[in-house]
Amino acid sequence: MLQQVEKWWRVAWVGVRRVLRWLTPGLGIKRWLLVILLGTFLIGVGGAILVLDFYRTAPETWWTSYLSTLSLRFLERPLRVLVFGGLGVGLLVYGVLNMNRALLAPYMRPGRPVVDTLVDHRKRGRGHRIVVIGGGHGLSTLLRGLKAHTYNLTAIVTVADDGGSSGRLRDNMGVLPPGDIRNCLAALSNDETLITQLFQYRFPSGQGGLEGHSFGNLFISALSEITGSFEKAVAESGRVLSVHGQVLPATLHDVRLVADLSMPLSGEVRVHGESKIPEQPGAAVRRVWLEPNAPPAYPAAVRALLNADLIVVGPGSLYTSILPNLLVPDLAAALRNSPALKIFICNLSTQPGETDGYSCGDHVRALESHVGSHLFDVVIGNQPPEKPLPGGGEWVTIDEDLRNNYPLYLAQVADPQKPGQHMTDKLAQLLVDLLQERTGPLTREDDETSDVQ
Repeated sequence: MLQQVEKWWRVAWVGVRRVLRWLTPGLGIKRWLLVILLGTFLIGVGGAILVLDFYRTAPETWWTSYLSTLSLRFLERPLRVLVFGGLGVGLLVYGVLNMNRALLAPYMRPGRPVVDTLVDHRKRGRGHRIVVIGGGHGLSTLLRGLKAHTYNLTAIVTVADDGGSSGRLRDNMGVLPPGDIRNCLAALSNDETLITQLFQYRFPSGQGGLEGHSFGNLFISALSEITGSFEKAVAESGRVLSVHGQVLPATLHDVRLVADLSMPLSGEVRVHGESKIPEQPGAAVRRVWLEPNAPPAYPAAVRALLNADLIVVGPGSLYTSILPNLLVPDLAAALRNSPALKIFICNLSTQPGETDGYSCGDHVRALESHVGSHLFDVVIGNQPPEKPLPGGGEWVTIDEDLRNNYPLYLAQVADPQKPGQHMTDKLAQLLVDLLQERTGPLTREDDETSDVQ
């Protein structure tokens, strides 16, 4: 019997705690609950006045004595207040909870309580303002992790891409390349369901003119024609995918990436086009720039940088994804002048034809040689594992010179299941932790291994 009572007590306590979660500060529930209670109280006052008048004027009959019994007149008034007040509050809470559940049913995930969804939504809505600069798969991987912490996310991506589906649409339709923007929108989607998979779908070979094209690229390009502007097309695409956050182009101007490469035999060679830079075997990148030079930045991107709490540069291809954004002078100036914490995430592995043999310090020095020194507050590098990368790739090493110029945070952030890719959740949590520790020394110890210098 005692065990049964304890079981009932535990069940009741869990129910009470679940109800009390609705009173969590910041949910915006208590103020409206008070309004509902006040309205209910005023209705009760009106009803009490009516009943009191009825009691005073109604003749003594069998049904008035029956009503007297129902009104618990045989109890003391304070006890009657507690009984009726408790019943009223209980019914009110029960009705409000079930009404909320009915209204939110189309938007709920099965098996997840309404209050948990609301708490998570409010928490992310008040999250840090984070801006991520880059492109390619590295940026979309990072966004998938950060969207679990905040809705106030902004991705600034390059529009210098001229290869693949994006390059063909750029040449044929005259639109800005949508590929990196499409990947970021899909990563920020609130629920990567069928519509998001459709957005990422790439037509296979044998499809005629559609071969190699991504459906999302075609969608954004067509929407650009319908809305009359590329930025409106991106915003509408975000609404279709239920995106929390925003994806912004670095510039709305048609820019091309140009590079001077040092060849082993033929000396220095100039290459036009982002897609052609990694195609030169044995070449070393000396310098990259945009043509036309000094394009104006997209104003919303500048505002996002100046208002950010955290700015993250990388991961991504150094010369073809990250630098094209920072070569827009207004963006580089906004990055430098922003009061945000600025973190550079170094790539895990070198990229053939672009960063062969590069260390983490080489990545930072390449950025500084193009944009200027002292860009970052913290540099995050991977603690390279002992076993080599499959496929003949090379881990990015950590050189001692970098330790003398930047606070360096080392952690094992490489995904053991997908060598060469970051662990999405762990990297995002690391960034949030570093931001929360901004006012103090970087002393957080990584779960497995870390080195803060």
